[in-house]
Amino acid sequence: MFDIDRWQEILSALKKNKLRTLLTAFGVFWGIFMLIVMLGSGKGLQNGVTSDFGNFSTNSCFMWTQRTSVPYKGFPRNRSFNFNNEDIKALRDNIPEIDLLAPRLQGGGFRGGDNVVRGLKSGAFTINGDYPDWNHIDPVTLTSGRFLNENDILGQRKVAVLGNKVVDILFKPGEVPLDQYIRIQGVYFKVIGTFKPANSNVNFGGDKEQTIFMPFTTLQKTYNYGNVVGWFAITSKTGIPASVVEDKAIALMARRHSVSPNDKEALGHFNMENEYKKMMGLFAGINGLIWLVGIGTLLAGVIGISNIMLVIVKERTKEIGIRRALGARPANIIGQIITESIFLTSVAGYVGLVIGVALLEGINYLLVSSGAESTMFKRPEVDFNVAMIALLILVVSGALAGLIPARRAVSIKPIDALRDEN
Repeated sequence: MFDIDRWQEILSALKKNKLRTLLTAFGVFWGIFMLIVMLGSGKGLQNGVTSDFGNFSTNSCFMWTQRTSVPYKGFPRNRSFNFNNEDIKALRDNIPEIDLLAPRLQGGGFRGGDNVVRGLKSGAFTINGDYPDWNHIDPVTLTSGRFLNENDILGQRKVAVLGNKVVDILFKPGEVPLDQYIRIQGVYFKVIGTFKPANSNVNFGGDKEQTIFMPFTTLQKTYNYGNVVGWFAITSKTGIPASVVEDKAIALMARRHSVSPNDKEALGHFNMENEYKKMMGLFAGINGLIWLVGIGTLLAGVIGISNIMLVIVKERTKEIGIRRALGARPANIIGQIITESIFLTSVAGYVGLVIGVALLEGINYLLVSSGAESTMFKRPEVDFNVAMIALLILVVSGALAGLIPARRAVSIKPIDALRDEN
């Protein structure tokens, strides 16, 4: 492998016809280059789409009430009903697979005129009554103060956490919102925190930047909702599919509210985990297609190298005959041809790999520096392990490309090779 004479022969053979060597190597170069670029682009698309989820809990599901579609236990179809506070305890007590449980209720008026007032300023905002667990399911980035806590819930405290656009509308530039008061439904609320959304692409209940959080129990009292719960956000414990929790929660709520087990319309639900898995399955398919196309392109280049090695063997038939006549073993001849093929394939492929990665880095730099990075395409990149796999494929392909010409070389009898006139 490290025989200097062998490497001199390899380089000499490749230099004899530089154009032929260059064109042959270009096929492999292009194959690995396209594979790397396609893989990087696919990863950029995946990064862009999955960034929409941000740090949203993907092992979550959501459940709300709708009208019944099946009469049951004396109740007519098309009946409306609501979740209640007792359902919160029932879910916790009867479904041990639940990790986080966040009941939610939305204040009225957000679809109409202004519903929040501070001094002479007012605005129409989404007002959510939440438990602290909500900030673990769909986290926000606090810019000042704190989020809601259990004491706020238990004490029905009149406190609020404001989105950044709420602050911009109700407060002057540079004014500190903390410990100031806003008025909702004629009730004054103390501002205990401000936030920016950690992600803006997964929304439940309106524009997050124009949202106000208040304690769930406080909103029930402020809007005279009694013990009504709007809907539930639930996450499953580690290792347990969200669908398990979802199915159990639906069955439990159906029993508690006299809903037919066959009624598929009465309880609305959404499973974030299923949607995330579908997305990941889609990208797995895209990556599989990229590998198929990329390896196909690479094999076309490898076949080109195999063909050119056959030509080289044909041109060197007499030389091979002389070496065989002088006692060269078949293994030496085979090693020479395969080494030459691997060398040409590896060099061309490595150059394609480096240029492909450099192109992806350049595109990423331009996207970031120009501000053109979108939610659909971010950080095109190739994993190091993928690059190593590509290089391994190159080496194996190079060996296979040289195998047929090598077997052809040793199959010729020395006497016939010496008589060959090319």
